[in-house]
Amino acid sequence: QDLQIISTDENQVFVAVQEWYQTDTYNLYQSDPQGVYYSILLENVRSTKQPEENVLIDILEVRGVKGVFLANQKIDGKVTTLITYNKGRDWDFLNPPDIDMNGKPTNCKPPDCYLHLHLRWADNPYVSGTVHTKDTAPGLIMGAGNLGSQLVEYKEEMYITSDCGNTWRQVFEEEHHILYLDHGGVIVAIKDTSIPLKILKFSIDEGQTWSTHNFTSTSVFVDGLLSEPGDETLVMTVFGHISYRSDWELVKVDFRPSFPRECTDDDYESWELTNLQGDRCIMGQQRSFRKRKISSWCIKGRSFTSALTSKVCECVNSDFLCDYGFERSAPLKSQSSKCFADFWFNPEAPPEDCVLGQAYTSSTGYRKVVSNVCEGGVDLQQNLAQHMCPLIAPKGLQISIREESLAVKPGEDITFIVRQEQGDILNTKYQVDLGDGFKAIYVNLTMTGEPIRHRYENPGIYRVSVKAENVAGHDEAVVFIQVNSPLQALNLEVVPVVGRNQEVNLTAIILPKNPNLTVFYWWIGNTLQPLLTLDNFLVTKFAETGDVRVTVQASCGSSMLQDSKVVRVFDHFHVLPLKFTKHLDMYNPDIPEWRQDIGRVVTRLLAKDTNIPEETLMTVVKPGLPTTADLHVLLPANQPKRKRSVTSDKRIAAIKQALNAHNISFFLRGGYWVLVTLADSGSDSRRIGGGSGYWAIVVLFVICLVAVGAFILYKKLPGRNVYAQMHNEKEQEMTSPVNHSEDTQNIIQG
Repeated sequence: QDLQIISTDENQVFVAVQEWYQTDTYNLYQSDPQGVYYSILLENVRSTKQPEENVLIDILEVRGVKGVFLANQKIDGKVTTLITYNKGRDWDFLNPPDIDMNGKPTNCKPPDCYLHLHLRWADNPYVSGTVHTKDTAPGLIMGAGNLGSQLVEYKEEMYITSDCGNTWRQVFEEEHHILYLDHGGVIVAIKDTSIPLKILKFSIDEGQTWSTHNFTSTSVFVDGLLSEPGDETLVMTVFGHISYRSDWELVKVDFRPSFPRECTDDDYESWELTNLQGDRCIMGQQRSFRKRKISSWCIKGRSFTSALTSKVCECVNSDFLCDYGFERSAPLKSQSSKCFADFWFNPEAPPEDCVLGQAYTSSTGYRKVVSNVCEGGVDLQQNLAQHMCPLIAPKGLQISIREESLAVKPGEDITFIVRQEQGDILNTKYQVDLGDGFKAIYVNLTMTGEPIRHRYENPGIYRVSVKAENVAGHDEAVVFIQVNSPLQALNLEVVPVVGRNQEVNLTAIILPKNPNLTVFYWWIGNTLQPLLTLDNFLVTKFAETGDVRVTVQASCGSSMLQDSKVVRVFDHFHVLPLKFTKHLDMYNPDIPEWRQDIGRVVTRLLAKDTNIPEETLMTVVKPGLPTTADLHVLLPANQPKRKRSVTSDKRIAAIKQALNAHNISFFLRGGYWVLVTLADSGSDSRRIGGGSGYWAIVVLFVICLVAVGAFILYKKLPGRNVYAQMHNEKEQEMTSPVNHSEDTQNIIQG
């Protein structure tokens, strides 16, 4: 689920990995020297989520002594602190002190009671975290925690060790901010509290005794501690504020006058690094350090070095950890835990890059800890078995696109990359089929990394396959490529007037027609969540009256278009079906602009002849053939909503009268006269409304072509640009007189 890098020191990577079953813990892994193969070191290390999705892992590298780490492990809700001296090969609990800071017995005895520390980083960069270490003060660790069977969040007693975690002492009952001066020769502590302070504590004997110092006459809220540059410095600064409204107060504290002289060789003593079992050989060497004697009152100074001697040891079992694919049976035990192969790992299996004819060695399950310098002695890596690389069947074949897009345009270059995770390469043939008739056989295709460049000329969906085959077996990879022409036009077809709670069909007309795998996004009203369809239509209902905006987006490959229409939703209105003679179908280009123009002309002529307000009439020419239309008769804006309307009856009668009197007519380009007549005076219309008891009349209108000729000629589809340029001129021609004597044949040819 997640991966956090802990350390990249000494040619090795430590990572914390949250696996599928974990929520607030991570597993700690360690890499080989190349950083490729990782082995598990410690499971269930506690983690804490911070603001802005930052994650803190409870693991801390102890500065000053290489290979020492502290970690908090969480098992069954209990958090315990562990320490390792050999880069995670062995982990142990922290030994508790026998007495507390007041000299009273702690009554904390293993295995039921240990010392546990909070391993938190401070939010404030100018104060120490809950555990404080320093490179120039090896072995000195000071942290906040508690004694018991587990770590308790609200307990933050302060403990200190000067021998790198072997023995601990309690120094305070509450958490303090810590600052090391003069290579740890002076330890400064200020209480972590929200109340103002004017006293700090300091120790010059590694926390054995503590003195107090009034660093200011007026108490301040402490915001942080700073030391002057250099590990040898004895000058520090406390900064804070007297009140929440005041400026910062900076107080300089100089400890130099407290020391009469600089230290000499006689003022130091040595100490040897050991682990909790008392072993002196750690990471393959015995290391001794020097520190100032408790009785000496002197300054270490700039020339002080803590490292004294080191001696290489003979190798023992603890200098080796489990190799990749192996795990130890008891990771907390420090002695002789054997490494066993995981169920998923076959130690005898050849490596992925094994080439026929070459030799490889199988792992014994162990490898030396990185940075371990031991020599001679035990060698758990010896007696490695030698094997000859067999012919391995190809496995993990993959096809990828360099352009990272599976949708391209016709004629656009596309580059295929073929990779193979496992198996022989030199003796494998690769059969490539690009789906459009191109087929080829390659050798060493995945070794050279040579790309396959291609270009699809025609739209469509192409199945691209690569089959890798040798004597040992075969593998195949397939990818589908969409070749789509960019969308050129999108028009939303929807009846502009609908009844409440009645089904309405929303249709998206796109050009070019029927492109492959076009996705349609539909927004109805003010919703932000669209409906997705692969069909270019959607059937829906409107529950409320009023104007509703419908928007559709069509997405095909890398192109996307949008169209939007407003639908008027009413409780009551009338619909008069219109039917045209079949001759009109010969000149119907079936595009939205043509239908809208015809509808507007019929509506305008009817309104002019009948004196019915044009805004209450709407003629909608339907798409497709045969050409049909609906005339919508709407209630006026101030008309009360009733099931039966006398006003509507009068308007419908007026429309019938106008059509029967042949008053509705207009001219076409080229001198052709179009007459609108009523086909059947005894037919009825239908009424749309929210109530029951619909009444229906079927009224049939016929628009006749008197002369034979072109109604409107559309030379190009989609024709949006050409048609839009001619729109104004054409609209005038459709309502103006023309010369009937013009030669019909010339017009048709034109």
